[in-house]
Amino acid sequence: MINETYPSKLLEQAVQELSRLPGVGRKTALRFALFLLNRPTDEVHALSQSLTALRDDVKHCRVCHNIADTDVCDICGNPRRDPAVICVVENIHSVMLIENTGQFHGLYHVLGGVISPIDGIGPGNLELDSLFQRVEEGGIQEIILALNPTMEGDTTNFYIARRLAHTGVKISVLARGVNVGDNLEYTDEVTLGRSIMARTTLTA
Repeated sequence: MINETYPSKLLEQAVQELSRLPGVGRKTALRFALFLLNRPTDEVHALSQSLTALRDDVKHCRVCHNIADTDVCDICGNPRRDPAVICVVENIHSVMLIENTGQFHGLYHVLGGVISPIDGIGPGNLELDSLFQRVEEGGIQEIILALNPTMEGDTTNFYIARRLAHTGVKISVLARGVNVGDNLEYTDEVTLGRSIMARTTLTA
């Protein structure tokens, strides 16, 4: 491998930081850095400020753990949403995907992952206790488990179903229009929307 030489230590540092982004190698990082170097100063400062604000000022909703600009996200704070139905998802990206289908009008709960013993992730590492507390507080009629149809997702589904079996709340999962082993990130909006609408009941 040929060592890269840079005409500026500052350029080298920028390339090093940009290459930390997922899917960005050093060649792409160099292209980004040179592009930014040739942009107007105010544009680059605006980008820098927006990234700093993203890291420093974005909050997690105290109800559902979605990202938000305030303590309660816009979805949880929307009186037109159905508070009796909660869609449980693995991550924030899943919330965005389901919202884009326009087929779901309830609330969400973001777990922050799925149970995966091989990766050292157990129930205590996820936002499960707050989900169970929301159900125990009453008013919830249905929990939709919209986790990826993988072994880890199914394990998490059954764990949640068992923990909530005594509550009488309906537990449903996405219809298998989403194929086993597929990731929601790569599922088209029509298929995902149909899976939401044709969800099936899950029994523990």
